[in-house]
Amino acid sequence: MLRQRIITAAWLIPLALFGLFGLEGEGFRLFTAAAVLLAAWEWANLAGITASAPRLLAVGGLAALLALSWVTGAAQSAWLLWLGALGWLVNLYWVTGYPARLAQWQSAAMRLAMGLWVLLPTWVGFSVLREGGAVWLLFVLLLVWGADIGAYFVGRALGRHKLAPSVSPGKTWEGVAGGLAVTALLAVGFAAWQGLGVAGGLLLVVATAVVTLASVLGDLLESMLKRHRGIKDSSQLLPGHGGVLDRVDSLTAAVPLFALLYGGLL
Repeated sequence: MLRQRIITAAWLIPLALFGLFGLEGEGFRLFTAAAVLLAAWEWANLAGITASAPRLLAVGGLAALLALSWVTGAAQSAWLLWLGALGWLVNLYWVTGYPARLAQWQSAAMRLAMGLWVLLPTWVGFSVLREGGAVWLLFVLLLVWGADIGAYFVGRALGRHKLAPSVSPGKTWEGVAGGLAVTALLAVGFAAWQGLGVAGGLLLVVATAVVTLASVLGDLLESMLKRHRGIKDSSQLLPGHGGVLDRVDSLTAAVPLFALLYGGLL
């Protein structure tokens, strides 16, 4: 298993870095659209759709919406990011009420709709951040990774109080605090690097805290869906690493929210 993880990482990391930072404009949108559509294939499975034909139909439907957003300019529009933000409020309601509120979202149709307001704004968020330059796209990626690292180490060392035991028993409030501490330091560093000043730096720290908490919710949402489906990974598309959604679940919440805040802060 370790050998397979290393082999996959050896080609996946350079590919991801090239796609995210080596491409611009249409090339970047195509690259991120491909990743989102792979995630949509997995989401259809999380929705309970296992047959290939209906799963392809679901992916094709999202592809059509991505293309429509692209040609109409909606991929640069804030209203799709607002759709994502509102959708994540609904997701928060469901995650915090699991399993009591299961009946509200367990139908395949509702889970597919959930995927729409998660994945489409994610693609838009990536496009908005990349258009603004690579710096803030790099920041939100480091934010998510920093939150994960801080939560892992602090949670292991100090974790006592469970965050969402019915969804993800291993996560603790102490781990969340560790993630917030790491991303706050990251925000201070970026604020100094970008010359945002005291007021701009404080705004960035506050926005970073909000986005960090959203990234935790992104992780919990996928955990909830996988728990309901009785599966460990979203797929085996990335041998040794699970599926695309397993690698980007936190980003699906963090990227569109940070892109929404981006215009008002930076």
